[in-house]
Amino acid sequence: MSSVDGLGSPESDSAARRREREQWTVDLLDLEAGRIGFPVLDRAAIKALLATRPRIAIVGASPNPMRPSHGVLQDLAGLGYDVVPVNPSVTEVAGLQCYPSLREAVEATGPVEIVDVFRLPPACPTHAREAVEVGAGCLWLQLGIASREAGRIAHEAGLAVVMNRCLAVEAMRP
Repeated sequence: MSSVDGLGSPESDSAARRREREQWTVDLLDLEAGRIGFPVLDRAAIKALLATRPRIAIVGASPNPMRPSHGVLQDLAGLGYDVVPVNPSVTEVAGLQCYPSLREAVEATGPVEIVDVFRLPPACPTHAREAVEVGAGCLWLQLGIASREAGRIAHEAGLAVVMNRCLAVEAMRP
């Protein structure tokens, strides 16, 4: 437990979680207001990226059909995208072999252009570094997720950045 505002009173776990969630909200609001500190792709640039039919790694892919990551994976595959699920807890998602890490997925199946992340903001910087390490072209954080640190890591390494957008929704746009 840490002290709150240097006054020596311990911060509870629930208070720490609340402060963390507040930062997530600040990042989302700053993203939407254009104050995130780096460029993110707009709708036209996203459309152009998706027109290239990029290969997509889905980090946090779930075998549970009720989870958004499962539905997005199935939707993208149904649209003809080559998708690779990544999740250290399972070996298969939607009939596709699932890899425990992005690096292992790329080593086994080849490069990916987009790394689509279905993880909470604190996990996103790690996945941004992984995306840089495997040579991806774009870090994509799903709807409801923004991470200033992950975006900075990706942008400084030359990756395009998308946050708070659903890849399947964007892929289905006319």
